[in-house]
Amino acid sequence: MARKITQRELRNESGEIMRALDRGETFVVTRNGVPVGELTPLRQRRFVSAEAAVALFAGAPAIDGKRFRTEIDAVLDQRPRPRG
Repeated sequence: MARKITQRELRNESGEIMRALDRGETFVVTRNGVPVGELTPLRQRRFVSAEAAVALFAGAPAIDGKRFRTEIDAVLDQRPRPRG
């Protein structure tokens, strides 16, 4: 659950708020009682070796490339258009 803080709290207590973000806390910033933004911690990236990735997907079913392309084309319009 996000903790509500005011714009003034964000300004005056930025150091503590940053430490709380490091701990995984989320904040909703309000101005005059109206929510105007949300501060959420970024996910920490973890390195995964190629061997681990290959092992993870080793048991996955094979993908039928033609069927995959047909399904993607049914959802996305991939015709290029000039930028205006």
